[in-house]
Amino acid sequence: MTRPPTPTPRTADLDSLPVREAVPELVAALDAHGTAVLCAPPGTGKTTLVPLVLAGLVGDGPRRRVVVAEPRRIAARAAARRMAWLLGEQVGASVGFTVRGERVAGPHTVVEVVTTGVLLQRLQRDQELTGVDLVVLDECHERHLDADTVAAFLLDVRETLRPELRLLAASATTDAAGWSRVLGGAPVVEAAGISYPVETVWAPPTRPVRPPHGMRVDPAQLAHVASVVRRALAERSGDVLCFLPGVGEIARVAGQLAGADAEILQIHGRAPAAVQDAALSPAGHRRIILSTAVAESSLTVPGVRIVVDSGLAREPRVDHARGLGALATVRASRAAGRQRAGRAGREAPGTVYRCWAEAEDGRLPSFPSPEIRIADLAQFALQAACWGDPDATGLALLDPPPAGAMAAAREVLLAVGAVTPAGRPTPRGLRMARLGLHPRLARALLDGSAALGPRRAAELVALLSEEPPREYGDDLAAARRRALAGGDPYASRWRAEARRLERAATERDPAGLSPAPPLPDSRGSAPDPAPQAPARLDIAAARQYPARPAFEGTGAQRTSGARGGAPVSGRGGVGESNLPDDAAAGLVAALAFPERVAKAKGQGAFLMANGTAAELGEGSGLRSAPWLAVAVADRPPHSASARVRLGAVLDEDTARAAADHLFLAGEEVHWEDGDLVARSVERLGAIELAARPLRDPDRALVRAALLEGLRSEGLGLLRWTPDSQALRARLGFLHRTLGGAWPDVSDDSALLERADDWLEPELSRARRRSDLGRIEAGQALNRLLPWATGEASRLDELAPERIEVPSGSRIRVDYASEHGQPVLAVKLQELFGLAETPRIAGVPVLVHLLSPAGRPAAVTADLASFWQGGYRAVRAELRGRYPKHPWPEDPATAEPTRHTNARLKR
Repeated sequence: MTRPPTPTPRTADLDSLPVREAVPELVAALDAHGTAVLCAPPGTGKTTLVPLVLAGLVGDGPRRRVVVAEPRRIAARAAARRMAWLLGEQVGASVGFTVRGERVAGPHTVVEVVTTGVLLQRLQRDQELTGVDLVVLDECHERHLDADTVAAFLLDVRETLRPELRLLAASATTDAAGWSRVLGGAPVVEAAGISYPVETVWAPPTRPVRPPHGMRVDPAQLAHVASVVRRALAERSGDVLCFLPGVGEIARVAGQLAGADAEILQIHGRAPAAVQDAALSPAGHRRIILSTAVAESSLTVPGVRIVVDSGLAREPRVDHARGLGALATVRASRAAGRQRAGRAGREAPGTVYRCWAEAEDGRLPSFPSPEIRIADLAQFALQAACWGDPDATGLALLDPPPAGAMAAAREVLLAVGAVTPAGRPTPRGLRMARLGLHPRLARALLDGSAALGPRRAAELVALLSEEPPREYGDDLAAARRRALAGGDPYASRWRAEARRLERAATERDPAGLSPAPPLPDSRGSAPDPAPQAPARLDIAAARQYPARPAFEGTGAQRTSGARGGAPVSGRGGVGESNLPDDAAAGLVAALAFPERVAKAKGQGAFLMANGTAAELGEGSGLRSAPWLAVAVADRPPHSASARVRLGAVLDEDTARAAADHLFLAGEEVHWEDGDLVARSVERLGAIELAARPLRDPDRALVRAALLEGLRSEGLGLLRWTPDSQALRARLGFLHRTLGGAWPDVSDDSALLERADDWLEPELSRARRRSDLGRIEAGQALNRLLPWATGEASRLDELAPERIEVPSGSRIRVDYASEHGQPVLAVKLQELFGLAETPRIAGVPVLVHLLSPAGRPAAVTADLASFWQGGYRAVRAELRGRYPKHPWPEDPATAEPTRHTNARLKR
């Protein structure tokens, strides 16, 4: 093969890049350590000049094959085009790029720009990165999950397989200490940029706007941003770069700017290449560039003198509407605000208009959150498992993955059959990891292809991977028909993704993910590639991981009758490829989201297998479906039910096949509506499929259900006689006063914790609520007395049920007083001659002195003081009211009595 002629580089443009001054130090650092961190502001050439120098395409360095990893497809394409332009070449010659579904590279490509996702897939296939000499991780300060994962895998490769592989982490900020530490103390090389002063104009809305919720942005906020752009056009000169959170917001603001005296361009990952090229090229007229965060540091837009910052950004979150990782609209961090503002001072002094109040700025987060802390980790967990480190504990990560998120991810992987219970990847999981999909969607594609054929399965999965526009409706099958016939931008993207997924479902090595060809030798011919050993096993062996067990099923936990995440083809007719479109859509959606298969409850209401209620909108064609596969649902604020945004008609057989790991069959005994309910039940998660009464339920289950009833309704379900209640109060008093062996019987929960000690054997014999009412509580409480120590025999001594008063009466003591003090309620005349207050277990009794009619007259815990003082007042008040009863002047010497004066004279 003949090597192409040496290109003529644009020397003046190369020499003008500020990073050139730092290149010698960077080369020396890589030569000495093999790793380095480059800190260079946007626009200095770190993304374009540095790879060319390190590859030997610029300067006199040795020829090396360099892979540059970018976090976004648009940045990968733009970087490759810029480097090729600097060399005077077309893309695909010395410089090429590979993104998902597109590869432009040739046999003489030396610098290849790829997305981090593509590099991650490549590493799983060829851990040695055969033929690659150096990897540049660009924009690593953005802390994307794929970038963190790629860095950890590459460090593993350097440590165990290829110590000569060079790594360079390139960042647009000076926060490089963490990356230096992760790269084993790598040298940090800083390059100065050219920047000009940027004036800040605070431009908050004049009226309050609602904060972002999920993906939604208040239209009033977008209208305000558009008005600030018009204001900036009038007040300043130069092009305007406006930062907005996403494609939808860009389209809305573009519509509101129609008629502005400037060309409007849109930069985002879905924009056509021609539009991207136009935005990144100088123009002879004024422009408004509406961009996502990609223009913060990944791209340099010429001619910009004004930045309008909406103050909004998108960060990954777990999208509970779809059960997938998704983006949510959040307030942009202060670090992002500085990056955005700096774009206005790239070529000359500029101005940034910030669409929020200056007082709010200090309350913004300092930095964006690393994705590993906030994103759905199912894909990361699968990648780590395929790498040989299921828990990711051996990976060199800047931040460890949260334990809860990893546990949730592992549950998903088990459910779809991607890993074994030990966390090792199954052969099915290894294939899933190569599809470039969330494991849920990978399961739907693989099993759906077996049931429907690759094309239909790929088309439906493509609809699930990017939610269709609202105007497509809430019926997944109808949305597919509309996309097939549509010519809108979404339909175009959908067709491209569907084709990619169809190839991925049928090919062993999807295009663009194979290892790079070896570097051409000096004669211009490519040597034969060396045979590739199973590098994945090499990594595992080097890290002393045990060999993976043979694949036995899907590894999902089995319950009664459950088959885990096994493929569904061949069960109940599901495997037939001639399924109608509606049934096919329901199958694929159920495969992706088995916990959201839903059974109708009537009037457009459904219950999903995960226990959440769901409702369809009025007028939905799905309202009459007996079963539904819910693909997208959200829960509006203050609503008890989820709102279905996208779903498909389903039948029970398909639901059971797709969600078989959720199937449970067994005895169900519980307390419900005030009594014990015992049934034999079949469930699909929270959905009840069938039930019949149980005539002879398991006694242990019955006992547990009766205890559940006692906990929920209280010990009042037992039979409490007055003597039983009095015994409980006496025991409670002794526990409070003496403690020790006297049990705590005051709290129902404490008593139920000791049910074995006092409610048996009656509780185990009970079968229903009425049986509980036959258990005499006082007799049961006697079992808790401290018989073993002999203290139980002193119960009547320490806490007597009655006290004999001077009149000879035996008066019942109330131990259930709210004051915790025993109460003796007795007629005043019966205590004549009693000088000291009675005591029980050393505690003075609270004496309630009653009138002859039994009404309260006085309360005292000190009888001696009462006789000396309080008695006179009581005597004066009651003597005339009760003249037939004795009221002596000196009660201490009077005869106690419960009778009248006349009775005493007899």
